[in-house]
Amino acid sequence: MIQIVTDSSADIPEHLLEKYNIRTVPLTIHINDKEYVENIDITPQEFYKKMAASPTLPRTSQPAPALYSKVFSELAKQGEILCLTISSKLSGSYSSANLGKELSGNPEVVVFDTEGGSLGHGLQVTQAAQMAQAGFAMDQILTKLTNYRKEMQILILLDTLENIVKGGRISRFQGSLAKILHIKAILHNVEGDVEFLEKIQGRNKSLRRVIDLVGELCTDISNRVIGITHVDNLPDAEFLAQELEKRYHPKEIIIHYMGATIATYAGESGLIIAF
Repeated sequence: MIQIVTDSSADIPEHLLEKYNIRTVPLTIHINDKEYVENIDITPQEFYKKMAASPTLPRTSQPAPALYSKVFSELAKQGEILCLTISSKLSGSYSSANLGKELSGNPEVVVFDTEGGSLGHGLQVTQAAQMAQAGFAMDQILTKLTNYRKEMQILILLDTLENIVKGGRISRFQGSLAKILHIKAILHNVEGDVEFLEKIQGRNKSLRRVIDLVGELCTDISNRVIGITHVDNLPDAEFLAQELEKRYHPKEIIIHYMGATIATYAGESGLIIAF
């Protein structure tokens, strides 16, 4: 059976990692001059607290090629390996995985750029794992994944622009003005990168707008899985899930914490909806 490998930015719930026997290679987080290994040295909830208290934006580092090489070598005897990484435009994980493949000397490794982040990446990983368990061949899985990646929509709802200010993408004055006016930003995924889509005044309006956008971007969601990740904002994540279920009747909705890699940019109470 094809072995599935990914990096920790996929934000896949633990029970699904176990169910599909998915190997995860962790990213590294740098915050307040300290280094942590994602989901090993620090949990998402611990990261949120440290991020909120930090005057500077945390940094994340892709896994070293040697980490990928080690995993690929360990799995070599079990057959072909498919490694799916966060978008190459958001992290160097894809490059590291390719270097890790070279280091391992294992020609049976295929590295796939999901062009997504959080569960926009993770849903592609679970799709691949389901097909692998069902006995599909590598070329069949890659064909399916390429189509899924093309159809994948990812919306990011920022409750605060503070992390964008810390990252230098807008000025502190603009960030303060947005806070006073209760401006919420909606971003979306464009060929693996993140771009501003809309600015909405007020939290409730922004949530309602995201619900509308899901229907505008996809006419039939009945056979799709929706993934929602949040930065310590379960109430809004559950509200979105309930409303999306009532309006669009998707195949399944998965809610999970957003990991440090993407939470660094989404900021406090941020939400990502992938479908």
